[in-house]
Amino acid sequence: MIKIAKQTGLAPEEVVDRASKFFGKGGEGLEEKERNPCCISFEGGGGYVSISIYDEEKHRMVDVETREFEYQAKQFLGTL
Repeated sequence: MIKIAKQTGLAPEEVVDRASKFFGKGGEGLEEKERNPCCISFEGGGGYVSISIYDEEKHRMVDVETREFEYQAKQFLGTL
């Protein structure tokens, strides 16, 4: 399991939409388990991906926690 984060200028809705396309049925094929304006999570293949978006004082952060999809999580953050 890893937890990684990246700063972004994207709106939370855009991050959630991109995550859905990347990890969901059209991408990695994981099942979307939860979706909110600030977070999204997926399960499948013996692992999971959980993404949270939050604002700090002067920037927005995207946190990704995953098990079994570490490489894909790093790739996803690279697209933001």
